[in-house]
Amino acid sequence: MSEQVAWVLQMSIKEGQYENLVALMNEMVAATQADEPGALSYEWSVNEEKTVCHLYERYADSAATLVHLGNFGSKFMKRFFAVLEATGMAVYGNPDEAVKKGLAGLKPIYMDSIGGFTRGQ
Repeated sequence: MSEQVAWVLQMSIKEGQYENLVALMNEMVAATQADEPGALSYEWSVNEEKTVCHLYERYADSAATLVHLGNFGSKFMKRFFAVLEATGMAVYGNPDEAVKKGLAGLKPIYMDSIGGFTRGQ
């Protein structure tokens, strides 16, 4: 069984905040890539109207996830929620209780794996 933790966070982009979102996203991507070797995937997507943003994140394990949550909280959280509003979150994999506690404010649903595979682990 994989120890990886992943999620899709769905958010609405606050009116007039798209350019601020892009600037913040670029900063967050650079910091995550430079400082978090346990971050395996960190991908942002928006709809055509630039009103909805999805963030796909995948971490090697709960420890790597907690590193990211700590960095997010100390560096980016206030600005993140100034431009985005979380509207849904689905978490996959095997997060430990500390990760679940860290994500609790987003009210995620936890999905249990019932089959499949991941290549390139």
